[in-house]
Amino acid sequence: MLLALTRDRSGRRWRLADACAACAAATSYTAAVPDTLLSPHRPVAPPASARPFGCDEPRRVREMLTYLASALGCVTSPAARLLALQCALRADAYGVARLPAGLLRGMRLYRRTEVWQELVRDGWLDLVDHRAAFLQVRLLDDAVGDQAPSRSARRRAAHWALHPTVLTVPVTAAPAERLTALVLAVHTSPDATAADMAVVTRLCGHSSRQTEELLDRLVAGRTLAAWHHRRDTDEVHWQPASHHRHIRRTGSAPAR
Repeated sequence: MLLALTRDRSGRRWRLADACAACAAATSYTAAVPDTLLSPHRPVAPPASARPFGCDEPRRVREMLTYLASALGCVTSPAARLLALQCALRADAYGVARLPAGLLRGMRLYRRTEVWQELVRDGWLDLVDHRAAFLQVRLLDDAVGDQAPSRSARRRAAHWALHPTVLTVPVTAAPAERLTALVLAVHTSPDATAADMAVVTRLCGHSSRQTEELLDRLVAGRTLAAWHHRRDTDEVHWQPASHHRHIRRTGSAPAR
């Protein structure tokens, strides 16, 4: 059992309830509350001067992906989810986000109006001005404006999400591959390269079968060296390709 957070389509009402992992995954606008938020003894974070640059960005991106798994519809495409992530992390206190044309070109989503319309149909944002050099949107979920980290910290997380150094994909990779690699990246650390398959599929908005196919494509594209799904624990383990930054691996499961 886990604690699940569910919202209605308007985004104005939220409900917490215990649910099994399968029920949470099958329910629209629902996401599991991460275990780290449930711990009665939260670790004290070291001062900013003692933390290496970049150590907080994966955590912020992971938290935002968890939020989006609940806030967006279950049929929202990977491209729309990647755009929503950038909007949410770059929004100001009024829920307004401005995305420059260069950023959208780098994401290979410039002038992809159909992707923006997905988020409009979800009732998550309004397009304020789609003709200016900076595409401006207004997020309709008040929860986005209540984020605790400073805006500069969230912008650093948004930049990290575009180029996660632990797992990079070719510039020609499809949005589904980019999103899957990003979800793996936020669960990659010097001590672990593993996550629950249910968590990976929920954050990607895919089924388990789709996730397995995308992991195979990441191996074919040399983002991953190998991966393995442990059926007994429902964990997926992966090995970053050798050209990525060195990560110490747990190595407890054979690779696919």
